[in-house]
Amino acid sequence: EKDKIKVFEKEYLYIKNDDLVSDAKYLVSKLPDYFFKVDASSTGKYHPKYAAGDGGLTRHVKSACKFANELLSNPIIGKPYSERDKDLIIIALLIHDGLKYGNDKKEQYTRFDHPILASEFAKNNKENLNMSEEELEKMSSAVASHMGPWNTNSYSEIVLPIPKAPMEKFVHMCDYLASRRFINLEFDENSNVIDESKI
Repeated sequence: EKDKIKVFEKEYLYIKNDDLVSDAKYLVSKLPDYFFKVDASSTGKYHPKYAAGDGGLTRHVKSACKFANELLSNPIIGKPYSERDKDLIIIALLIHDGLKYGNDKKEQYTRFDHPILASEFAKNNKENLNMSEEELEKMSSAVASHMGPWNTNSYSEIVLPIPKAPMEKFVHMCDYLASRRFINLEFDENSNVIDESKI
């Protein structure tokens, strides 16, 4: 579990409230082992090159968190969100694809209902979290609706929720940006986003 927690050391720095940093680390520690090894797309069709191969899904998550942190740090874009809401957005992005291939053992293909699985996973861990019930509800709703307009699938009867609240739309936007193939981020040997502006 400690090794799992370490993967997102850089992303926890985006979270300002210590109690929510603890929540983020706890939730990450409970994600299935496969999440830390697989690539972001079972077919390779829907994500940039950096999200392919070993650890690709974690790089996808890191890039979504990076987009969120950059956008929320902009005083105009970040203005509608409280500091705690900003932290909840990062946590939602950290776990949004945490059960992408099913609950425990990796299934062959992406589970269409993975946003709902991840949302329920967060709620099932309620007793171990510091966030309030209202915060948990907001955060898990953003996880459940992160697929945006792609909320139906010919192979599944499930209809995913569409993002409606600002936080839900924001989480979807960051996931969307992290899945665009023309936006190619660079990563260092520890799979952290290389940010020239911070050097």
